[in-house]
Amino acid sequence: QEEKIFAGKVLRLHVCTMEGAEWLEEVPEDTTVEKLKERCLKHCLPGSLEDPKTVTHHKLIHATSEKVLTDTKTVLEENIQDRDVLLLVKKRAPTLLPKMSDVVAEEKRKQEQKAPDKDAILKATANLPARSVDRSVSHHNMRDFQTELRKILVSLIEVAQKLLALNPDAVELFKKANAMLDEDEEDRVDEIALRQLTEMGFPESRAVKALRLNHMSVTQAMEWLIEHADDPSVDAPLPGSAPAEAPAEGAASSAEAAAGPSSEEGGEEAKDELTEIFKKIRRKREFRPDPRAVIALMEMGFDEKEVVDALRVNNNQQNAACEWLLGDRKPSPEDLDKGIDTNSPLFQAILENPVVQLGLTNPKTLLAFEDMLENPLNSTQWMNDPETGPVMLQISRIFQTLNRT
Repeated sequence: QEEKIFAGKVLRLHVCTMEGAEWLEEVPEDTTVEKLKERCLKHCLPGSLEDPKTVTHHKLIHATSEKVLTDTKTVLEENIQDRDVLLLVKKRAPTLLPKMSDVVAEEKRKQEQKAPDKDAILKATANLPARSVDRSVSHHNMRDFQTELRKILVSLIEVAQKLLALNPDAVELFKKANAMLDEDEEDRVDEIALRQLTEMGFPESRAVKALRLNHMSVTQAMEWLIEHADDPSVDAPLPGSAPAEAPAEGAASSAEAAAGPSSEEGGEEAKDELTEIFKKIRRKREFRPDPRAVIALMEMGFDEKEVVDALRVNNNQQNAACEWLLGDRKPSPEDLDKGIDTNSPLFQAILENPVVQLGLTNPKTLLAFEDMLENPLNSTQWMNDPETGPVMLQISRIFQTLNRT
């Protein structure tokens, strides 16, 4: 009874841990903080007191004052009041400073993995022979090749037209050429790509138009069809896709005129008329700019006409067309219609080649030249053709041979 009478005041304390556990501890005010920690650890970590270091590895913090309580002091000495909140926290081990040897080793490893700078690269490669080609020069040479090839085709077209006009079978040759032109227009669509689009539900005629506008790319054609689904002119025929009946009739009458007169004057008129007819064929091969490239370049502020000119000069290549628009704009669109110097060694070597000579008498070769002139992206098709491929291969070889000398 005396102990109860003289015992200290009992405090009810709210204890929390970092893991979220909460409970009430009732302790006399003369209890030391160390004893209070032991009671708290028994409650939240049973069996932890078997390790004597467990108590020293934890600390109690007064939540209101944020003060760390001293183990040797009592609850009264720490001025803890009834219903105060205490936080039980495990002490963190102090961060060990790295050893100097480890620091040196890590710094050395970073230096070894560091990429060399420009000066180090130049120093290491100073004695190596230069083998790389300047990209700007390579690009310039490629532009020269494309320009010269166009000039060669323009001049060869003129030669082929004259040869076909002088042929006694000019009428039949022209009819054959016109028939091949129409057949080529019909057969140019990739059947597999067309089937993929029609299986998606697109009308066949519309899918054919989309494929021709997008260089037989199924993905781009599908995007074009979706974008123009509500366009009233989506089913309008492409330029040059009209029936060739009228030209054929004109061809027949012109061919009759060519076959009728026997005098030189009549022959000249027939040749002129046949040349005009071949110009009509060429109009069927009008250059078709890539619609996506046109939109992209016009969004940069260029006029539509100059955008089309740029794409025509640069074979529908958007990046090259942009450089042409921003640069000196050479060659000009007018330069594309100029032929090569007929007295030049290059042109003479081409004309003297037997394969080229034989190919120029074939109407299909003329059609190939016309098509490549206006649509360079179709060059692969003609290079793989058994009739026109050998002619193109010989022209390419002669050009490359004379270009090296």
